[in-house]
Amino acid sequence: MGPFTLAVDTKSSSLVSSDVSNRKIKNLQLQTKKCFASVSMEEEKPFDFLRILFEGIIAGGTAGVVVETALYPIDTIKTRLQAARGGGKIVLKGLYSGLAGNLAGVLPASALFVGVYEPTKQKLLKLFPENLSAVAHLTAGAIGGIAASLIRVPTEVVKQRMQTGQFTSASNAVHVIASKEGFKGLYAGYGSFLLRDLPFDAIQFCIYEQIRIGYKAAARRDLNDPENAIIGAFAGALTGAITTPLDVIKTRLMVQGSANQYKGIFDCVQTIIREEGPSALLKGIQPRVLWIGIGGSIFFGVLESTKRLLAERRSKPTQQSKHD
Repeated sequence: MGPFTLAVDTKSSSLVSSDVSNRKIKNLQLQTKKCFASVSMEEEKPFDFLRILFEGIIAGGTAGVVVETALYPIDTIKTRLQAARGGGKIVLKGLYSGLAGNLAGVLPASALFVGVYEPTKQKLLKLFPENLSAVAHLTAGAIGGIAASLIRVPTEVVKQRMQTGQFTSASNAVHVIASKEGFKGLYAGYGSFLLRDLPFDAIQFCIYEQIRIGYKAAARRDLNDPENAIIGAFAGALTGAITTPLDVIKTRLMVQGSANQYKGIFDCVQTIIREEGPSALLKGIQPRVLWIGIGGSIFFGVLESTKRLLAERRSKPTQQSKHD
């Protein structure tokens, strides 16, 4: 009986000791989790917001300039097709007309858009449940578009007037438009611009983000640059096709100048359909889809690549400080 009793004591003591060790491990894990949560909460305060804003501005500005420079000739052809009334022919000369002046507006506009979009998206994703992430992306895209429109509209007005041969330089265009039409001339077609760009920005970024989320979940890894570019191309081309009628209306209102051929958005739609037929609302759809499809590929590819490089650069000092 003695050995049996001893065996039971040994077993119970080992169970007790394992119980204690298990409790210690669980307590340690709970403490670790609590510490991690408190650290992340501290990092998400102002510093985190400013970092997301800063990196968004850098990445957005870089992506915007690369896209605009590469695809400006296609955009010029699209604008001339949409501006031509009836069966008017388009001129294929001076396809880079107005590029320098346009880049001066594209850089801050793209930087402002992504700079507003990224922190807004992060904030909304924390407020909304996971199944409503699309709403967060749609809303963030629209808010980013409103902020960027303050720079985009004057840039677009000057660019399209130059693309249609009305002016030879951006500075001359701004001077003449402001003197003849007043400051509001630089915001000609602002309503139609928002009518086109707010749905465009919201839909494009929502499609892009949602496909990325699904793809990452299926692949169980981060996406590489070519994959981001392909998703960006699809999102851009699809959104570009859907919003072509809005783009035609916006172009007509912006390039009409002081002639005031159209009294507003609804008058513009009615006049186009009455004089040229409903198909005129799809003018320039081929170059638009091509331009925005390729543009989406380049933009999102460069955007994600730049964001990754900035994140890697940020993590290097942290790793070095840990080693020190």
